[in-house]
This record gives sequence, structure tokens and C-alpha cells, in this order.
Amino acid sequence: MLRVLAVDDEKPLLEELLYLLRSDPRVHSAEGASDATEALRRITRALESGPGGPDGIDVVFLDIHMAGLTGLDIARLLAGFARPPLIVFVTAHEGFAVQAFDLKAVDYVLKPVRPERLAEAVRRACVQLGGPDRPPAAPEPPPVRNPVSAGQQPLPRPVPEAAVADRAADQIAVELGGVTRFVAIADIAYVEAQGDYARLHTDEGSHLVRIPLSTLEQRWAARGFVRIHRRHLVALGRIDELRLDAGATSVRVGAAELQVSRRHARELRDLLMRHATG
Repeated sequence: MLRVLAVDDEKPLLEELLYLLRSDPRVHSAEGASDATEALRRITRALESGPGGPDGIDVVFLDIHMAGLTGLDIARLLAGFARPPLIVFVTAHEGFAVQAFDLKAVDYVLKPVRPERLAEAVRRACVQLGGPDRPPAAPEPPPVRNPVSAGQQPLPRPVPEAAVADRAADQIAVELGGVTRFVAIADIAYVEAQGDYARLHTDEGSHLVRIPLSTLEQRWAARGFVRIHRRHLVALGRIDELRLDAGATSVRVGAAELQVSRRHARELRDLLMRHATG
């Protein structure tokens, strides 16, 4: 069972990576570090603790481009220790693979991380550490009975293609840990830009999708989503309050208070007035 440290200075990507690692039955524990300084502090504590110590780390899943020290810098520092943890690089850049493997990296995983590709990196780490390289076998599913031969109603007919298209237009697919979920666009209160990704906020939680905010702004304009800031897109009907304070404008959407940029403030007020008066 692996004890893992994941290092990435982009918090949404770090959370996604940790989710995938914790979902792997070969991973005993997975902790995160959001910068090189925090990562080095945890690794130093692990080295002082020893391989069997309570703070031990078997594998570091390491981003390359970070503020301050890069992932390659950290790997070079670790190479000077007698028994450093294994390194798996997780990066959006292909051009560092040669340097990574010169530093004895176990694997080089490209973003966006695919669950099956990450599982292969975990397998390689397990092999190098001498542990089992396969997760425990899942139990066999129960046999599927034929509903017609069992005297039950026959299976329903396939859904018409038009109905499928309507559903696709009203929902957006989000992936988490290899599972695809469909989130109703009507349930989304606002969207937050996070680099090339966007985080969809609903009443139940949030979901990360690899779609720029500008793309969603164009797609969902007819559904009542308006841009209020370079970082936020809001469903007009989900705005509970518009606040003016010392020349600054903000809106309250549920429990969240979001700033409105000056360039969008006048247009937003006009839209809210027209929306209120029908």
C-alpha cells in the first residue's frame, strides 16, 4: 500500500489528483502540498521519520511548473538522499520527459490526467517498491436475468435520438475519478474561471470541467448566464441581491458574494431591472 504526496500549485488540479489517488485501492494514504516549500517540508519530515515511520512517503506525484522551485528542482534535491521517495511527474508539458527520466522518475503523466493512465503510474510505483501491482479483484456481478423469460415486462424500448439530444442540450457532462455525471444547467448558480478550466457551482457542490469560461459564456448566454467579472459567470435568475458599497458592486448568489467589475456593472443593473419587470 502506497503512501503518497501529491504536489501542484493549482488547487483544483491538486484536488482532482488527490481524489483519483485516494480512489485507488493500492494507495494507503494521499496528502497534498500546494507549493514547493510545503512539499519539501513534508518530504524532509518523511526522510527523518524513515521508510517505516509515521510520516513516511513512498511516492511523490509532482507537477513541474510551479512558483519558486520547479518539480525538476525538487527531484534533483531528492536525488542526493540515500533512500528518497519515488517520483512520478504529472505535468501539462511534454518537453521535460528526457530530464524527468534522467532523474530516475518512475513515470511521466500528462495533464489532463486520465484515471487509467494514473492507475498505470501507481502500478509502476508498486512494482518498483516490490508490492502488488494490481488492485484487489472486484466480486463477480450477479447474473442478469432475462425479464421476458422470467415472466416480467420486456425491457423498455431505446430512447429516441431526439430525446437524447434534448437531454444533452440541457446538461453538461463532468468527470470525476473516471465516472461521468450529468449536471443540469438549470442547477448551476454561477461559474468560476480557473485557468483553462471552469468550476460549476450548484447548491449541492461544485464540479470542474476543462472548458474556458469564455466558451461557456457564449454557449449559455441564451440560458440567462451573464458575465459579471473576468472570473465569474452568473445565472441571472439565481442572483438574490445586488449590493452597492462605496462605488463597488457585488451580487449575492446563495451564500456566495461575488464582485462585479466596473465594465459589467451598468449592463448587469439594466439586465436585472428588465428581468424583474418581465
